[in-house]
Amino acid sequence: MSKEIKPYNFQWKDLGDIELGRPNLGNTMSVTVYRLMQYTMRDVLNRKLSPETASELLREAGYVAGCEFCRNMLDTELPLSAFVAQLQDLLQSLKIGILRLEKSDAEILDFTLTVSEDLDCSGLPVTGVTVCEYDEGFIAGIFEGYTGKVFNVREVDCWSTGERTCRFRAVVETGLPS
Repeated sequence: MSKEIKPYNFQWKDLGDIELGRPNLGNTMSVTVYRLMQYTMRDVLNRKLSPETASELLREAGYVAGCEFCRNMLDTELPLSAFVAQLQDLLQSLKIGILRLEKSDAEILDFTLTVSEDLDCSGLPVTGVTVCEYDEGFIAGIFEGYTGKVFNVREVDCWSTGERTCRFRAVVETGLPS
């Protein structure tokens, strides 16, 4: 089902050989260090550009990551239920989060999913604003990589809005105004 994704310079091989480069420290690190990179990057983008542009850029970076993740880590030939199960297992084993498909309409490609213990925001202070734009792009890239169709993914609930899980709505783009 996979199709050719928009061209970006990033390729999976750009991640390098972690086993070779980190023979003692390995492939794990603190969530705090990951968030330090993400939230300082967000702060700089907000100040240098604008919060709206920062959100767009984070979403686009997540999209590129999701496309590459799908292409290199997932079997896009699986039926939807098996693909989602594989994705759930992988996200949990990589400690990205615990994915649950709440609602699924495969015929019209409309999904509601949650990610608990989300790498990006679980435990953040409540600000009333959703912050998982990178995740929105990541999910859109994965769904596009699987279906070959462009998805619009938006976070509707977030830890930082007072929820205890992140909830996303993923719908295929029709090209029609909503």
